[in-house]
Amino acid sequence: MKILVTGGAGYIGSHTIVDLLENGYEVVSADNFHNARPTVFDGIEVITGVRVKNYNVDLADRTATLAMFEKEKFDGAIHFAAYKLVGESVDMPLAYYRNNVNSLVNVMEGLHQQGSSNLVFSSSCSVYGNADELPVTEATPRKQAESPYALTKQVGEDMIVDFCKTTPEFKAVLLRYFNPAGAHHSGKIGEDPSNPATSLVPVITQTAAGKRPMMKVFGTDYDTRDGSCVRDYIHVEDLAHAHTLAIRYLLDGKASDNPALFNLGIGEGLTVLEAINAFEKVSGVKLNYELGPPRAGDVIAVYADRSKATRELGWEPTRGVEEIMDSAWKWQQTLA
Repeated sequence: MKILVTGGAGYIGSHTIVDLLENGYEVVSADNFHNARPTVFDGIEVITGVRVKNYNVDLADRTATLAMFEKEKFDGAIHFAAYKLVGESVDMPLAYYRNNVNSLVNVMEGLHQQGSSNLVFSSSCSVYGNADELPVTEATPRKQAESPYALTKQVGEDMIVDFCKTTPEFKAVLLRYFNPAGAHHSGKIGEDPSNPATSLVPVITQTAAGKRPMMKVFGTDYDTRDGSCVRDYIHVEDLAHAHTLAIRYLLDGKASDNPALFNLGIGEGLTVLEAINAFEKVSGVKLNYELGPPRAGDVIAVYADRSKATRELGWEPTRGVEEIMDSAWKWQQTLA
């Protein structure tokens, strides 16, 4: 089975490629390196022994995307490629709408024109907004998006739902995942965006490594245990394996809903300050950080009920926050 991984050079995409290859799938990547580095394919090759073919294509460009689909026949696709920075999306909403929405439309059209389906869509817990109850389940109502990034994920989900209604032979899974973190246990791939990192764990490790003079905790008076935001951190290798299970779920015809929807998270929330404390414990490094005002677009708290993914996909995360911090720190120390 040949699977297209869009955004294959990215953080989650690269780890998913490794997991797919280790589970017997053929993989083709599509990534124009907007926020990733070509050298990630060297790390994938070291881990798996496979040199993955990558199409350097802007998936928001319909002509270029459909040309790729004319060259390759896929049994399914996992769609990661998207702009993903919450704060940037607040400042540049049109760029996010143009890229994230158009790229999904083009990938869906390319698959459909081939007579293929089996789309796994990388959605986000951000679609829940500031949920009324925690943990959130798949039945938790979506709230108003707190950022243009989150809105593009809501729109993407709605587009897939609408298309599956009118085209029932097109099968899809929506994966709403929480906060990916950590790195591959080999130390060969990890989170290394070409643009400045904004996710908490790489900001922590860059600060510890002296690449940032200090880091800021955004928000100190939220209604949480210590006033900082609460998130559900999931090890990237556990998250990657969930995508392999999801594409297998589609290929095996096991989905009862179309599209099927799953939350992917550990099911426990950590505050930002608790995450910092966990890193300091694992690494023995004291972080230089300061407390600051809230950041636009951030929700207060969100964490998952993952029981449906466990029940239907057979997905069981096996790594906790200490494994996340340890692997992320080891990866950071390999970076120049």
